[in-house]
Amino acid sequence: MKRPWAALGLVLALSVFMPETSAAQTQDNGTKQSRPGMSLGQNYPNPFNPETSIPFGVGDPPTCSDQGKQHRVSLRIYNLLHQLVSVPVLKGGNFAGQPLNGLSLQCGEYVAYWDGKVVGTGREAASGVYLFRLEVDGKTLLIKGFSVK
Repeated sequence: MKRPWAALGLVLALSVFMPETSAAQTQDNGTKQSRPGMSLGQNYPNPFNPETSIPFGVGDPPTCSDQGKQHRVSLRIYNLLHQLVSVPVLKGGNFAGQPLNGLSLQCGEYVAYWDGKVVGTGREAASGVYLFRLEVDGKTLLIKGFSVK
């Protein structure tokens, strides 16, 4: 791309016109996105330096009407240019330390962990705004997080 600043300007301009949530999403005190079958909480601490935790829900906790159902779950972190930065790992449970990339999880509440490093490079991610994208059975939610170094 010959004009990277123009691309960044376009992304920032579009973000002004994009709604915080879509009609299928609801906000809970501004810190949690949810839709049927999934929820994505605000990362903490926020802003973070250099690591953060990201709470999320699969299925419909706490009721979990279908306990035995397995859900395909992925969580990815992107920069504002929608470039993949990292795939966090699951904290606790049977799959602790496993990257959240197509994991089969039962209904429940979980926490993901990101060490602040860029996938494949081992270097720390730059300060800025990051998008946390949760996908459960093909449905997605997004939430913003901030990094300060």
